[in-house]
Amino acid sequence: MSDNVIVSAPAWPVKLAKFGAGTIMVGLILAVVSGPLNRFGITGFLPALLALGAGGLLLFLGLLLAIIGLLIANSRSLAFDKGRISLAIIGALAVGGYLVSTFLGARGVPTLHEISTDLDSPPPFVAIKAIRERNPKLNPSDYVRELDLRGTKLNVPDAQRKAFPYIQPVMLAVPPDQAFAVVDKSIADLGWERVATVPTEGRIEATDSTRFFGFKDDVVVRVRAEGTGSRIDIRSKSRVGLGDAGTNARRVRALMARIKPE
Repeated sequence: MSDNVIVSAPAWPVKLAKFGAGTIMVGLILAVVSGPLNRFGITGFLPALLALGAGGLLLFLGLLLAIIGLLIANSRSLAFDKGRISLAIIGALAVGGYLVSTFLGARGVPTLHEISTDLDSPPPFVAIKAIRERNPKLNPSDYVRELDLRGTKLNVPDAQRKAFPYIQPVMLAVPPDQAFAVVDKSIADLGWERVATVPTEGRIEATDSTRFFGFKDDVVVRVRAEGTGSRIDIRSKSRVGLGDAGTNARRVRALMARIKPE
């Protein structure tokens, strides 16, 4: 007579931990692919952001379920393979921690999508203006001094002055042609795509893309003579979205630091 082997189903804490690990994996996939979805033009930025949001929610839900199941299973001395579940938890903590830190870093930043060192007469886009006008879904190239945030009016220059007081014109003790060359090299070093370089007007226009989502933001730099030296003004503006979580301010500051290191 052959022996009958009875395989018992995993206890519910083990099932819960495994379900949590599976949920984490789905969340990780959504979070990881959300950037390329927009960067390569597969879905556009709104679906990509929704994918990231859904991925983040699944990460935290899966993390909670996996930890609860793992703790209860351990307390009951249930035997099961903990490696995959532990790896999923580590992945959720790493990616979830990054998302939380990014979210917290954006707190307190006003809802702005452009930054300028000259708030009275911001450098105008010329070549990039034509690019934006071809797509009505993009933010206009003109400087917008007031934003309507669900019925609340936001004065853009005042909000920038309060949040980013360090964004100021860059003064160099060299003639405009030399200052222009410094700016041109700095933009090249940053890896931005130059759209227009007009030395006679002291104007350089360029486009930079964010690392993960590939959001395109445009920059215009104006170099003018002031006194015996030069004044350099920088303006950076997002093509899409209402707020930028401080991205344009960081971009302007990065260029400022290269033009005139502290």
